[in-house]
Amino acid sequence: MRPWSRWIGAGAAVGIITALVPVVRGKIALPSPLAKLEKRVAAAHTRSAPAKPGGPDLEGLDLLRLEMHPRRVTAPLSDGREAELTLDPYLEREALSVMKRYRIPEAGTVVMQVKTGNVLAYASYVNTGKPFDVNARAEAPAASTFKVVTASALVEKAGLSSKTEQCYHGGHSRILADELKDDPHRDKWCATLAMALGRSLNVVFAKLAQKKLTPEELTAMGGAYGYGAPIPFAVPNEAPKIDIPIEPLDFARSAAGFWHTSNSPLGEVSVAQTVANDGVALAPRIVRAIYKGRKKIWQDDDGPRVLRHAVKPSTAHEVQKMMLQTVANGTAYKSFHDHHRRPYIPGIAVAGKTGTLTRHKQNRLYTWFIGYAPADHPEVAIASLVVNTPIWRIKAPQLARQVLQAYFASKGTPGVVAP
Repeated sequence: MRPWSRWIGAGAAVGIITALVPVVRGKIALPSPLAKLEKRVAAAHTRSAPAKPGGPDLEGLDLLRLEMHPRRVTAPLSDGREAELTLDPYLEREALSVMKRYRIPEAGTVVMQVKTGNVLAYASYVNTGKPFDVNARAEAPAASTFKVVTASALVEKAGLSSKTEQCYHGGHSRILADELKDDPHRDKWCATLAMALGRSLNVVFAKLAQKKLTPEELTAMGGAYGYGAPIPFAVPNEAPKIDIPIEPLDFARSAAGFWHTSNSPLGEVSVAQTVANDGVALAPRIVRAIYKGRKKIWQDDDGPRVLRHAVKPSTAHEVQKMMLQTVANGTAYKSFHDHHRRPYIPGIAVAGKTGTLTRHKQNRLYTWFIGYAPADHPEVAIASLVVNTPIWRIKAPQLARQVLQAYFASKGTPGVVAP
């Protein structure tokens, strides 16, 4: 193994192991020799979730075969058993109805309570072809949602804040090497880190990452947010992928969300929940009880399960300020406001981050929205993924807005009507 490969391999291992074990601010000590570390990493990839002693037998659980009842949602298990889920039947129906109404080629939405980890919506939809669980597949490029990870690293590792200002030129749809150099004559625009996240200014993140971070630090922060290992969950799910390059230009581009990372809606809702919960990641929970016939044979009486302290509370607070800009005056403004600039969810501030990336050879347009609401007192985190062809009718921010609209309308929030 070449020296550089060994170095970046250790960085990736930090991220993966950080995602698997409870740590403080995502930091762990590297064991020696390196071979021992790599062996642990390989073992981590073979597991879908850490085993929970005394946990329920969820064999046969199929979240694509939901039974919708008036006040509850169930799913089949093996041996004739049935799982009662934490899902809200109204919210689940609304999420699926939006996907079906617009005939989205592929879509997934997960809504999770910020303080308990309970999953309120787990909607997966494939318009044509064999159905699969979109929420559990980490195939979609993370795109600009990865800026949340980069922003956290810039705050926690480099000491920046939401008010840190960076001047720039270019970088709207691509990032060139000369755009990463400070040039007073060409840098005609300046933005704070909060503005850059809200408006998804690629070159600002690329410049700051190149100046302030190393590939190892960014990889480790990705691991703190769950990249590199499956989410501990009731059904198997793919590990969010992270492969941060060491070449300076490619590293800067990856920090801005240009490739090298991929995620699932389940993984992304965990990122949003972690930020909303002041840096504390909780395990998502979806099974409330198990029945055999009419007899309840198991019930979840445990409280919220802490996975890790991913970032410092002060870091999460700075990122929270940045994510407010996305809906208030950034890339999701039009999706959350009508043509008269009136909010679809009045009185509720929504924090979030969008992401867009196209795989041109496959004609697949990936759009994301991850976030939480209310921003000042978070109740729910959401992640929505929409995969479109060149002809599309709705993107992820609109899907997420309608699901959040349904959630707050069902709670009787003044001024909010169902979509």
